Amino acid sequence: MPEDDLESLPGVGPATADKLTDAGFESYQAIAVASPSELSNTADVGESTSSDIINAAREAADIGGFETGSAVLERREQIGKLSWGISEVDDLLGGGLETQSITEVYGEFGAGKSQVTHQMAVNVQLPPEHGGLGGSCIFVDSEDTFRPERIDDMVRGLDDEIIQATMDEREIEGSPDDEAAMEELLNDFLDKIHVAKAFNSNHQILLAEKAKELARDHEEDEFPVRLLCVDSLTAHFRAEYVGRGQLAERQQKLNKHLHDLMRIGDLYNTAVLVTNQVASNPDSYFGDPTQPIGGNILGHTSTFRIYLRKSKGDKRIVRLVDAPNLADGEAVMRVQDGGLKPE
Repeated sequence: MPEDDLESLPGVGPATADKLTDAGFESYQAIAVASPSELSNTADVGESTSSDIINAAREAADIGGFETGSAVLERREQIGKLSWGISEVDDLLGGGLETQSITEVYGEFGAGKSQVTHQMAVNVQLPPEHGGLGGSCIFVDSEDTFRPERIDDMVRGLDDEIIQATMDEREIEGSPDDEAAMEELLNDFLDKIHVAKAFNSNHQILLAEKAKELARDHEEDEFPVRLLCVDSLTAHFRAEYVGRGQLAERQQKLNKHLHDLMRIGDLYNTAVLVTNQVASNPDSYFGDPTQPIGGNILGHTSTFRIYLRKSKGDKRIVRLVDAPNLADGEAVMRVQDGGLKPE
């Protein structure tokens, strides 16, 4: 949206418009979903003025009111589904990862959480007819887990038909048997994964704001941002806020961070995939004592919760724990050199 459009809002002059634009509030919709305090801190105006600006933006963007169920259904038809490349898992998830939603994957170490994020970073770039979203990926790495070599393995592990279709779409001459063409394809995949390492929780929260700017900048590109991965969401928060005395502060920061991620998904039709660590409940005498950390804040904010657990060999059990419109259930997949594969 042109910057001078913002100046039509009450209390927004050229200087305020510049501050809003620099902070990523360059559309009526982005302003409409902001809080008065957030806008006040960003644009250096009073909260009452911020409220007036937000209310005017809501009217201009025509959001914030009620709508019919039919209108909601029509809007949901714009939501994309990102395939895992495993039909059993896709069936469990109603077609795959949803855009405009947060999907949480939790499990103990070695369960395959980072394997899922890497595989989705590859799959999101595939043509829609092959389960992808034809988009790029943002990868926030808080545990030093991202490995470009693993992306190489997973691209090479795709079916030859999918590799050829992707080469044709990207105008890469050659075939899956042509090593030079495969190297060009691999570099093209890596160029569409934007990686940032988070050094602490505050840096991680800042990177979410940078991710929104990146999604905005690529919105009109041939490969818009369609996936945001955070691996892992909770590692820094868990390490920095220790003990019950700091629990409330940790949960407040985590809650704001999650809503920042959710806003990216809503504004740019992006699937948000976060991994989560677990803890073992020593008081549990029956059933699985493994519980995700993050408490009710994370449980309520995640649209889909998936529990990964180890099985024999390279098998992993994918359990859908919570979803608004799907029944709980399980599927089986394998973690192999070529990526995630069906049983």
